[in-house]
Amino acid sequence: MEKMDFYSTNLKAEKVNVKDAILKGLAEDKGLYMPEFIPEFLPGELESLENAGYPEIAFAVMKKFLEGFVSDEELKQVCEEAYNFPVPIEKLEENTFIIHLDRGPTAAFKDFAARSMARIMQIFLKHENRNLLILTATSGDTGSAVANAFHGCENIKLVVLFPEKEVTERQRKLMTTLGGNITAIAVDGKFDDCQALVKDAFVDPDLEPFNLSSANSINFARLMPQIVYYFYACFKVGKDINICVPSGNFGNLMGGLIAKKMGAPISKFIVAVNENDEVAKFFKTQIYEKIVPSINCLSNAMNVGHPSNLSRLVAMYGGIMDEQGIFLKMPEMEKIYADMAAYSVTDEETKLEIKSIYERFGVIVEPHGAVGLRAMEMYRAETGDETHVVCIETAAPAKFPEVIREVISVDPPMPETMKEAMVKEEVYEKMEYDYEKFKSFLIDKF
Repeated sequence: MEKMDFYSTNLKAEKVNVKDAILKGLAEDKGLYMPEFIPEFLPGELESLENAGYPEIAFAVMKKFLEGFVSDEELKQVCEEAYNFPVPIEKLEENTFIIHLDRGPTAAFKDFAARSMARIMQIFLKHENRNLLILTATSGDTGSAVANAFHGCENIKLVVLFPEKEVTERQRKLMTTLGGNITAIAVDGKFDDCQALVKDAFVDPDLEPFNLSSANSINFARLMPQIVYYFYACFKVGKDINICVPSGNFGNLMGGLIAKKMGAPISKFIVAVNENDEVAKFFKTQIYEKIVPSINCLSNAMNVGHPSNLSRLVAMYGGIMDEQGIFLKMPEMEKIYADMAAYSVTDEETKLEIKSIYERFGVIVEPHGAVGLRAMEMYRAETGDETHVVCIETAAPAKFPEVIREVISVDPPMPETMKEAMVKEEVYEKMEYDYEKFKSFLIDKF
């Protein structure tokens, strides 16, 4: 197998191997790690996976990146343990499907990445007899998925930061009721503020002895498992499909773009964003302007005014963008347009879509999935493209009971894991957006 190094999207840090890219999380120059090349499946390899189960597909995909660092036996165990829940694909109409990624322990698509990521990091740390302090920012579902995945890990402590006023009660309780090696902090600010605190900590020399890492989608270990369900969707629905991806920090979309480069027969990505439409505007105007502060929308996990993973997307298409969102080299926009179309959906349109899908099909979708379905309809109306579309449903409707009740007068059923969290005692810190206070907290506690 050809040796695969990872480079920083800021192009100033030294190249590293996959293990170091995962354990570091963020490069020293604040760039995001990207593989120097995307490994491809040969046609015969893909055909052999067409009838495989989800853990087998996950093993084949992740082995392309981890070979030589994680043994086949270890990786098979990771995939079997991490993916022990169903991944249903529901047919709405002849050419429209929903892939439900909400059947994991925290009822969100982040479980797919977090559960395998925790296990892979444990393997690396065990090999080296090391400990880690993981810092992660969340706009909703990442925090609960990561907290649950890493809860109880002996050699990992996790600090999760969330915007105090922009997560639902149910999202919050899934990360504030665990205790043990999990510390939750409610920040008086936006998701982008939480993310800035994490990034500043990574490049602070005073915190170097803490062995910091990230479980956000800035870490390649979060992207790698997300590649898998794109292959799964193609095997279950058919070749040359379109896929609609609700997007916030753009890690989910990056997983899809990498899958396409690896050989997944995907025709086009419909990129769905809420009123934080900085990327949709960039696609149309080729001018990028961050939204500061980000807009608080119903689809709260997508309330991101400057997506970290945009620098990876830009790099994939030959451009260079620094962590501040400044272009040093524009990407090949024609290739971006060939692969993607982006649409922004308002809160009002989101509610109308939840109502429409329920009335037409009897299916309850939550705000993020509704943004995706509405964007798909906008794409079809604009292009006339009737290709089969798989829309990603990212979370259980039960995480957003207020808006579901308001729109369709139905109380969405709550998964068992969520019921358990609702009755547990919450423990979390409260903090203003102030890096020096955050730094002092880390030093005092850890």
